[in-house]
Amino acid sequence: MSKRDYYEILGVSRDADDKALKSAYRKLALKYHPDQNPGDVEAEARFKEVGEAYAVLCDPEKRAAYDRFGHAAFEGGGAGPGGDPFGGMDPGDIFENIFSQVFGGGFGGGARRRGGPARGSDLRYDMDITLEEAFRGKDATIRVPTMVDCDTCEGIGAEPGTSPEECETCGGNGRVRVQQGFFTVERTCPRCSGRGKVIAHPCKACGGGGQVREDRELAVKIPPGVEGGMRIRLAGEGEAGQHGGPRGDLYIFVDVAEHDIFERDGPNLYCRAPVPMATAALGGNIEIPTIDGGRARVTIPEGAQTGRKLRLRGKGMPSLRNGHGQGDLFVEVFVETPRNLTARQKELMREFCDCTGSDCHPESEGFLGRVKKFWDDLTDLDEKRPH
Repeated sequence: MSKRDYYEILGVSRDADDKALKSAYRKLALKYHPDQNPGDVEAEARFKEVGEAYAVLCDPEKRAAYDRFGHAAFEGGGAGPGGDPFGGMDPGDIFENIFSQVFGGGFGGGARRRGGPARGSDLRYDMDITLEEAFRGKDATIRVPTMVDCDTCEGIGAEPGTSPEECETCGGNGRVRVQQGFFTVERTCPRCSGRGKVIAHPCKACGGGGQVREDRELAVKIPPGVEGGMRIRLAGEGEAGQHGGPRGDLYIFVDVAEHDIFERDGPNLYCRAPVPMATAALGGNIEIPTIDGGRARVTIPEGAQTGRKLRLRGKGMPSLRNGHGQGDLFVEVFVETPRNLTARQKELMREFCDCTGSDCHPESEGFLGRVKKFWDDLTDLDEKRPH
């Protein structure tokens, strides 16, 4: 994919002076700086894009080459002078240094120091629970593999009795300065990786890393009414931070298993209950289970049809989203047609059919009436057609 025009990236004309370039860069760099947009990959890419454009256009020699040859000026084998505009140096270091120079000492009270204290990574734990456990809530103990501070060296990475020493290369600053054309560029110190200290005698237990992997046991409380897909945050229970940084968080992702009897929709439960044909016709009572382990008596009204829903208020799930109350249980009637009838039972059924009229089967009569009209309309249309 072709690179965007540097002037277009900064939103300036091709004859823009240094002041206009700097002003445009300040506005865009502040908008897209990673410290302003933590975790935003797109913003980080735009910050690098803006930095690259300004790094070239603010340098008279690079700008002249770009105006003449475009991006080909910095591509090996291109029409221009060719090569990397950053001389093989880390563009990230250059962009941060430019940002620091333009903003006079960095962003948010000082330039970011690489290799300093870093927050530990967040962890994810998937937990499967039953619908009954989601109803009641659950106290569980889980084992989470994570990085923790080494007990032997107490997280500093050096053998007991020794301590990290100041890096001689950077004088403990974690950064070194390199002259690059018109720029004096700061780079992460290659010896100490930006920490400002080196470990001459690494801890044997952790290899100098200051951390070891171990399984941690944690108590987790799953609240009543939790739904599948919800996550529970345990602050500070993630990976240990590096170089004294804070721990990350642990996120428990809950998955509620399907139930043999109930289906769930938020705080409400649904149950499909078979009802004998005679009970549906004459009315009566059936008994169904409830999610709390109890039983409920449901009154079936006379003439109930398949699909009719009967509500039992307060027999659903706790409403976690609302913070109070409980959902309802909806019982869907399913009229069961009898099977395996004896000869006598079949005879009684025929007698019943012979003595029933249209009033007993309004749905059937209504359907047959619509079918008859449909056929009559087709016949009339056919008769009107020319033969």
